[in-house]
Amino acid sequence: MLSRSSMFPGVAGPVVTVVMDGIGQRGATAGNAVADAHTPTLDRLFARYPHTLLKAHGAAVGMPSDEDMGNSEVGHNALGSGQVYAQGAALVNDAIAGGSLFAGAAWGEIVANVLASGGTLHLLGLFSDGNVHSHIEHLKALVMAARGAGVGRVRIHALLDGRDVPATSALDYVLPFEQFLAGLRSEAFDARIASGGGRMYITMDRYEADWDMVARGWATHVLGEGRRFASAAEAIATLRGEKPGIGDQDLPAFVIATEGAPLGPIVDGDSVVFFNFRGDRAIEISRAFTEEVFTPFARGRVPRVCYAGMLQYDGDLQIPRRFLVAPPAIRDTMGEYLSGAGVSQFAISETQKFGHVTYFWNGNRSGRFDEDLERWLEIPSDRVPFEERPWMKAAEITDALIAELKTGRHRVARVNYANGDMVGHTGNYYAAVMAVEAVDLALARLLPVIDALGGVALVTADHGNAEEMFEIDRKSGAPSRDAAGHTRAKTSHTLNPVPLVLYDNQSGGRFGLVEGGLANVAATTLELLGFAAPGMWQPSLLRVAQ
Repeated sequence: MLSRSSMFPGVAGPVVTVVMDGIGQRGATAGNAVADAHTPTLDRLFARYPHTLLKAHGAAVGMPSDEDMGNSEVGHNALGSGQVYAQGAALVNDAIAGGSLFAGAAWGEIVANVLASGGTLHLLGLFSDGNVHSHIEHLKALVMAARGAGVGRVRIHALLDGRDVPATSALDYVLPFEQFLAGLRSEAFDARIASGGGRMYITMDRYEADWDMVARGWATHVLGEGRRFASAAEAIATLRGEKPGIGDQDLPAFVIATEGAPLGPIVDGDSVVFFNFRGDRAIEISRAFTEEVFTPFARGRVPRVCYAGMLQYDGDLQIPRRFLVAPPAIRDTMGEYLSGAGVSQFAISETQKFGHVTYFWNGNRSGRFDEDLERWLEIPSDRVPFEERPWMKAAEITDALIAELKTGRHRVARVNYANGDMVGHTGNYYAAVMAVEAVDLALARLLPVIDALGGVALVTADHGNAEEMFEIDRKSGAPSRDAAGHTRAKTSHTLNPVPLVLYDNQSGGRFGLVEGGLANVAATTLELLGFAAPGMWQPSLLRVAQ
């Protein structure tokens, strides 16, 4: 049960959380569609109202490290629950240890496919214990589980690290792993390394910076094309000898062959698991395996396979649709507590983000906590490329939200404007500028209504995207360019913080804000309503202004 706050009795009107999806904050202007957009409303908010920055990636939202981007799923989990739940490496560790990974439907489909077809299970991913993108112990667990499930043939496609681990440590992993596989092999079970190469040479491109990397990986792993060796150890030793000083991450691709034929090309009827848990360098190869209409490179033979990621790498775009580790079990959310206190809530977005303000906000729960107290409204999204209509459904969402607020039924509301994220993913810079402007216009219409009702708004985002639309060279700070001199578009989320603005004309300037993370927003909301936050939540960001 919620108790009343001793700090503040609460505002009279509604408390509205506005999620400007994919609109982060970044000081540099190159490739910054947020800075380039005409945003008089946001400019006024930052000039006149308390504001701060929130961490929306890495450990602040339960990702394995601060090198991991946030995403809409974990962002809305944090916003709605007030807590940080483990994602990535920790989540996979728990799923393996507790057995839920191997009891899940996705693993069952992967195994059933190869048992029915007599095909091969392929395990592809970063081959180290760096624990940033993957962990070799996860790979071992998959191999052993496959043997236990009756799979007869497993092939490993090893992306050599040398980046999150020592630069030339590949053999420190390959040699013991080969011994591990040898100890498992029998007449009924055959597991071997089938191909590989350096992570910065094949397969693990990110942000669509170099699709040729993925094309080389496809040719290596899928088609079995490339320089052939008798073993991975031989390949590594030979390639190093030919290029003294080369690091593992840059080693050329290799294919293991026996009797003149590649040991493990991927063919119709096989199953494939990409065992990386971090998403940025897993998205492109996942797209190559799963998209029927695919244009970044010519795939040639496209095998019909059962494909899964260790996790879902992009929840917005559902890449991939099949994944082994489910979202965390989240409890004690804001929706649950507010329903228990008899507080009416309203959630609205268009189709693209409707699940985020409902399912993910309520802790990965499909249903409402209270049918009478929770109203959800979905505005159907247009079925056109987002860059063609970057305004998306911002106007219609705002129309419906204003109408609902004016009924006076709801003390709490949440809205997601998907523009910055969904248009940002297209890589179309000028469309992203327009997308940000559409959100700014929606705010210009919405905020006066909140004022008139005696309410306040928390204006924030779930992660960055539109503020960094070009690939940036981290050394020079300038946009990266391809061989032809063209600026490389960035279509992914970012590592940048997101803004939080307290739009408050009710408390007489009583409050300021301190820095925090997305999970602090829930307690902040409750304090504005006049409630004390539950003890397991991250603390409120409100501070009494001096």
